[in-house]
Amino acid sequence: MLERLRSSRFYKRVTRALLAFDSLIDSSLYDSGQRARTAYAGIAAFMDRLHVTGWRRLLVELLCEGSNIGLAGAVVALTLAVPAFQDTSDDWLKKQDLAVTFLDRYGQEVGRRGIKHDDSVPLEQMPKYLIDAVISTEDRRFFEHVGIDFIGVFRALSVNARANGVVQGGSSITQQLAKNLFLTNARTLTRKVKEAYLALWLEGHLSKHEILQLYLDRMYMGGGTFGVQAASEFYFGKSVRDVTLAEAAMLAGLFKAPEKYAPHVNLPAARARANDVLNNLVDAGYLTEGQIYAAQRNPATPIARNGDEAAPNWYLDWAYDEVRELAEEGKLGNDRVLTVRTALDSSLQKFADQTINSQLQEYGPSYHVKQSAMVILDPSSGAVRTMVGGTDYGASQFNRAVEALRQPGSSFKPFVYLTALLTGKFKPETVVLDAPVCLGDWCPHNFGNTYAGNVPLVYALTHSLNTVAVRLSIAIGEAYSVPGHNNVFEAAKRGRAKIVETARKMGITTPLPDTVSLPIGADEVKVIDMAGAYATFANGGKRVHPFAAVEIYNSRGDLIYSHDRDTPPPPQIFPEDKVLEMVGMMKHVVEDGTGRRAMLDNIDSAGKTGTTNGFKDAWFDGYTGNYVGIIWFGNDDDTPTNNMTGGSLPAATWHEIMQYAHTGIDLKPLPGDSAPIAQPRPPSSTSKVADTNAPQKPPTLSRGSADVLVTIEEAAKSMAGRRAEAASPAPLPQ
Repeated sequence: MLERLRSSRFYKRVTRALLAFDSLIDSSLYDSGQRARTAYAGIAAFMDRLHVTGWRRLLVELLCEGSNIGLAGAVVALTLAVPAFQDTSDDWLKKQDLAVTFLDRYGQEVGRRGIKHDDSVPLEQMPKYLIDAVISTEDRRFFEHVGIDFIGVFRALSVNARANGVVQGGSSITQQLAKNLFLTNARTLTRKVKEAYLALWLEGHLSKHEILQLYLDRMYMGGGTFGVQAASEFYFGKSVRDVTLAEAAMLAGLFKAPEKYAPHVNLPAARARANDVLNNLVDAGYLTEGQIYAAQRNPATPIARNGDEAAPNWYLDWAYDEVRELAEEGKLGNDRVLTVRTALDSSLQKFADQTINSQLQEYGPSYHVKQSAMVILDPSSGAVRTMVGGTDYGASQFNRAVEALRQPGSSFKPFVYLTALLTGKFKPETVVLDAPVCLGDWCPHNFGNTYAGNVPLVYALTHSLNTVAVRLSIAIGEAYSVPGHNNVFEAAKRGRAKIVETARKMGITTPLPDTVSLPIGADEVKVIDMAGAYATFANGGKRVHPFAAVEIYNSRGDLIYSHDRDTPPPPQIFPEDKVLEMVGMMKHVVEDGTGRRAMLDNIDSAGKTGTTNGFKDAWFDGYTGNYVGIIWFGNDDDTPTNNMTGGSLPAATWHEIMQYAHTGIDLKPLPGDSAPIAQPRPPSSTSKVADTNAPQKPPTLSRGSADVLVTIEEAAKSMAGRRAEAASPAPLPQ
């Protein structure tokens, strides 16, 4: 059969066809190989003519590597530029044109932000020596660079390196404007990268003339003023068109540190700075020494200003951001000139500023601490009464109450304890074990490395026992068991997830990564977030959002926004009975535990201290029926303090400020308390921070007192009317 197939004509044709196809492939491959070799030989011969040796080869190699690195760098630069350009939009300039006048809760004007539409003076109408003074002092190469002065940056780096510190800045006028228009004052690498790209973006979209105009109109100039026109009116009582050379030099000197060199705050420093500006004019070739002689001999003198007029700048910055967000959401209409009545208590704000600075001056050196931040709010609504963002707004506009991320330490533990109570397996009197515990190779210790054994839950919180907080995280996870995943590590992980969920519901917005040390406060939070979260304890379990703007009016005086009207009421997020149990436990912290120095005179209060590992952060977070107060002490560079705990300087400072805050108001009980509360005594005359120079609370009556006076007044009017009627002659008969 096989032989017959092989001898068939069909088989022979197929065989010949396959052999032909194979020959075609072989010949094609051979021809292609020959052509490739010929082409390669031609290319090699051509490249041989380009062959270089010696220094020329080194140069070629460097250019090739440089091109590769440059291409990779361009890709990275484009990636980094995307977040910066997301901050811009087609109407970015219009969004900045808000002109906002801020009032405190009593209706008194406390400051302005933005730029009034009629406040901008064209560059052509400003004195040339003012513009020259700004350029020679802030950015001498302004008209030459492309938004970033690379020569100036390298010069600043070399000067700072020789001085072993920051003595000269390298930011151009365009970079400063970019930060002012789009960014915050956070000292981060991300912000600097964004600032650089946005400076290049501004240079590509605006002329140098427009950039300089915006800079002179928008930058903060101290005293609550923005722009040279507002500053000239505030400091010298005249338009910027009319300032003298000496006054122009003083204005130009404000851009570096507005509050530090503000003439109504520190006239000698302002004059010394103005003298530096005059010398800069000579060094830059704008004026001669003879032309500045008269200005040096007769320095500028500002009009008389009361030193108490310092604006609550950190509060106003935060409030302005809130108003801008409302405007961008379309809630304020198209009017750009606004008046905002805030929740700010001006007298309490001044007292808090003064007290914190006084405490730092007295105790800061011994504790090795330089900074503090505080927020006080009304727990029933979230209205922020006071905000301290640091010790010197002129030196740094960075708002530590809103922007800083700091570890809360044990002040985070109430979230852990509340989560444990919500499982239904714990009560304040539940006995828990205080003993060594480990998760892997991590073994937390109590302060002082002591252990109390079996103790009630309330005792563990009162004395801030770290091991109990970690054991509670494990017990919480066990309460939400998952079949097949119930070892101690998985239980602890589930417990931490529940704790984070509780903190989120209460208002903590920071990332809170899952770490074994989360239950003892190792994750970073913000002061403002902690204030909103602790308000949940103070109001019986409701979630409030901290806010500044109570009412907003347009340029015609029409009410266009009311917080009470336009925002929903605070929702109940936790069962009230569980919150009341937490309040009762946290009262013991103040009365018997780590927060005893915070205890107020005749006012029930509750709270929690917080101290981080290495003593880098110290907190006292407390509340009464009227106020929540969160205070933090630490250092911007994250250096440790000298063994400062939350129960030391933070608790003592909280006591002084909150004692003042409760003077002359109707006192509200803590949730769960029904007994009437005695009126508090004012701060003691022997207090180191309460003296005759302290700002006094406005002479306002409590609601109850006002009602009594109204009743007395009506009764007196009624009695007087009856007496007058009895004494009047009878009417004549008709």
